[in-house]
Amino acid sequence: MKLLIEIAGWGMLLLGVVHVFFPKHFDWKTDLAQLSLINRQMAEVHLFFVAFFVALMGLLCITSANLLLHTGLGRRVSLGISIFWGARLLVQHFWYSPRLWRGKPFETIVHVVFTMIWLTLVVLFAMAAFGNSGVSNVVIGPD
Repeated sequence: MKLLIEIAGWGMLLLGVVHVFFPKHFDWKTDLAQLSLINRQMAEVHLFFVAFFVALMGLLCITSANLLLHTGLGRRVSLGISIFWGARLLVQHFWYSPRLWRGKPFETIVHVVFTMIWLTLVVLFAMAAFGNSGVSNVVIGPD
């Protein structure tokens, strides 16, 4: 399980870094130019902090997998990571329009692959959170 948490960490770190290329790939310069200054800067700042947070989650997993698995605080953090990725999975299916991927082979593959990634992260971190300890130890249990 420790190795899986570390691998997930490397994946999250990579995902955080890949966000650097989103503005150019999605031609945000053109699209965001139409927004007011405050909305444009909010979009840019939010992208940065999402990328930063995802990268920090990755670093936490790489450097502290044992703590995430074997301490009360670590199990609570693992539960939070599971909830975070669960929310991301829901957004994938209930916020983004299927018109963005349906009928487009590459986009459909990306949609399916990321659905599997988000689901894997949800299950992995739920297992880390609840493992052998049960719900009560994660929520109110000993540290």
